[in-house]
Amino acid sequence: MEIKREDILHLAELSEFSLSDAEVASLGKDLQDIIKYISQLDDLDTSDVEPTYQVFEMENVWRDDEIVEQDATREELLALTKNEKDNQIKVPKVL
Repeated sequence: MEIKREDILHLAELSEFSLSDAEVASLGKDLQDIIKYISQLDDLDTSDVEPTYQVFEMENVWRDDEIVEQDATREELLALTKNEKDNQIKVPKVL
């Protein structure tokens, strides 16, 4: 598989990278070497290997929802904030 200069420049643009001509050439060679290395996997005989969908035996661990009573009162918590109005914490506008 040949990696074209235009492909590298396109990927750099999508990634908002600025690459010099030397970097483009070097990156092209590096990518070519990586693909060549990975393509060695095509030569492996995996006909007797069962597909692996999950490496570890995992399952969801569920816990019961519990309402834990808090020691602090609403007034104590509101006293910790700088801006409070109508029993609510006033925060700066986000948008």
